[in-house]
Amino acid sequence: MNTLRTFFLMTVLTLILVAAGGAIGGQGGALFALILAGVMNLGSYWFSDKIVITMYKGREVTSGPLFDVVQELCQRNNLTMPKVCILPQPQPNAFATGRNEQHAVVAATEGLLQILSREELLGVMAHEMSHVRHRDILIGSIAATVAGAISYLAHMAQWAMIFGGRSDDEDSNPLALIAMMILAPIAAMLVQMAISRSREYLADEGGAKLSGNPHYLASALRKLETANRAAPMTQANEATAHMFIVNPLRSGGLRSLFSTHPPVEERVRRLEAMSHSR
Repeated sequence: MNTLRTFFLMTVLTLILVAAGGAIGGQGGALFALILAGVMNLGSYWFSDKIVITMYKGREVTSGPLFDVVQELCQRNNLTMPKVCILPQPQPNAFATGRNEQHAVVAATEGLLQILSREELLGVMAHEMSHVRHRDILIGSIAATVAGAISYLAHMAQWAMIFGGRSDDEDSNPLALIAMMILAPIAAMLVQMAISRSREYLADEGGAKLSGNPHYLASALRKLETANRAAPMTQANEATAHMFIVNPLRSGGLRSLFSTHPPVEERVRRLEAMSHSR
């Protein structure tokens, strides 16, 4: 179901790009914006394992509780062993990155290791390994590329209007053009956020299966949500916030509409429903 939802949302995002391209950039403008956004996202996708770990000052480990849990998951489920890193942040959180299973990294903060039991840690790492297994970094990069292209189109249209607009489109409606400039990027961002939330649900489901018990992850999510609400990760980069298992930034009110993460209460509810259906 979540896979079909992701496919549908990606299709909607592409249609927004086509509509925005025809209205404010033409086919040439849409293609240029798509190539520009693709080039910018390709680097972050290809080197994501190095960029993000360096950004958060992570250090690779080859022994210890975190490494042992990841190794157990990989051996039990016949998965490729990723690099395992610990981040020095005191706020409890975790993420996975890397362009494929051979270049994957799973990371957890020192704060996470301090508050979770071994079973809860198993649930969290299983969630992250599920992201790796489903190639969510690739899917997120594609979504970011298309959404970025739509934003570039809107900026191009703004400059075109400032300097006289498009001379080959005398019959265009200026109000419709302005509306498209404003609404298309917002719509693209909302769809991109929906894709991210859909992949989180899928990783929760996959992680519960990899760990063997949905309660492990459900219990961990409750602890992580409480801790991060009390003390958000102040040094977290907004561009990488979607990678963490729970939102590391302060959220609430209108911010929740644009959140890359689904509500923890709903995630826990779905995990508990999995355990009841077993």
